[in-house]
Amino acid sequence: MTSKIRQRLDDMQPAQQAGILCNDPRFQRFAAMRCGLSGQQFSASASAEYLRDCCQIDSRTALNTSGPAQSKFAALRTDFDAWTGKIASPR
Repeated sequence: MTSKIRQRLDDMQPAQQAGILCNDPRFQRFAAMRCGLSGQQFSASASAEYLRDCCQIDSRTALNTSGPAQSKFAALRTDFDAWTGKIASPR
């Protein structure tokens, strides 16, 4: 019997975090809402495009090496976490 240890999202590389987020239906609704489409839900690929646009990158792998992109991604995650109620809304 093998036991699979689940890695925390915060312990993953930013590009891996981004991939997981883009497949999360909550993030897909968040991205659509941020684009003015309240009540809609993006596909995983549309969510990825939204994330790349927000972070000003061509590929999510750039999140692992670009400091400015990492900062933008961290801000996006904070906004998403506040939107989901995981954390208090930033002031």
